[in-house]
Amino acid sequence: MPGAPRGIDDLAAGPGVRSHRRVTMQQVAVEAGVSVSTVSKVINSRYGISAATAAHVNGVIERLGYETSLVARSLRNQRTNVIGVLVADFEPFSTEVLKGAADAIRDSGFELVAYSAGGRVDEHVGWERRYLSRLMGTLVDGAVLVTPTVTDVDSDGPVVAIDPHTGSTTIPTVTADNLQGARAGVRHLLQLGHTRIGMVTGRVDLVSAQLREQGFREALAEAGVAVDDSLVVPGAFEADVAREAARGLLGRPGRPTAVFAASDQMALAVLEVAAELGIRVPHELSVVGFDNIPESALSDPPLTTVQQPIREMGRDAVALLIELIEGAEPAELHRTLGTDLVLRRSTRALGGTPS
Repeated sequence: MPGAPRGIDDLAAGPGVRSHRRVTMQQVAVEAGVSVSTVSKVINSRYGISAATAAHVNGVIERLGYETSLVARSLRNQRTNVIGVLVADFEPFSTEVLKGAADAIRDSGFELVAYSAGGRVDEHVGWERRYLSRLMGTLVDGAVLVTPTVTDVDSDGPVVAIDPHTGSTTIPTVTADNLQGARAGVRHLLQLGHTRIGMVTGRVDLVSAQLREQGFREALAEAGVAVDDSLVVPGAFEADVAREAARGLLGRPGRPTAVFAASDQMALAVLEVAAELGIRVPHELSVVGFDNIPESALSDPPLTTVQQPIREMGRDAVALLIELIEGAEPAELHRTLGTDLVLRRSTRALGGTPS
């Protein structure tokens, strides 16, 4: 599909290739009698390859007509016209961001590569710095960081952050209005007559999670409802953690009549646990999530949730990045996008009918 994210072989076979046939890195490896990783190291001038091996592989590359468009363009224009998107893992949020990023590059002349830390960000805080040092100046002209753990990165090219962990940064950012979104979700439950409302919180180090909890507390305070901290349990934006939290929350005496979860993944975990415990949703428990990932419309029952424009966030971040790469001066470097409450069948009035 034109403009969609492309793999390394597709990138290598773009403009700048001298052969009309698509020569892959695997074919080069087979012809040279080496591994694909060795070919990759030769192409990217990485360490660990002898001069003789590099010369041999380069000879095969020359003979087969394999030449990366990225190298050709960077030599010609000092640019690759490639944007990198760095994600902690390919979970629902980052997948939707990537869809928006793909939307933004259509007809732009840019290509897209996605880089993942494999979900190991807890073990490698600051992973963005390492990945940026690998990518910048050789593979990409700029990068979008999705929920980065740090934003004091030193980069050779422009960088835009989506939903950064820290709220204080000089890097251009795109975020959703997490505070107002959470308020809207909890106000909905209050309007339905619920006052014993629990919350499954997100990662304590993530600003978006902090703002969602703040919105939860502010909505209750506005309604004159005291927060019962025993009903506020940590979910860490992880389904397994949220399931354990939900078991404790829903299995206790005096359980809540409604739960607000700081993400759809965690809200879906609450629905699973409710089903395990024989608690009917929404008849005995109302549940509201946050994100509006595609799976939220397919749950049983379909999940009422706060929609943050994830795909639009990816689209806006890439559009902003392209402006910076082109040397433009964007009207605003920090963009906050609005949220909307999406009503489905996981909530209903206390003692009444689904909302």
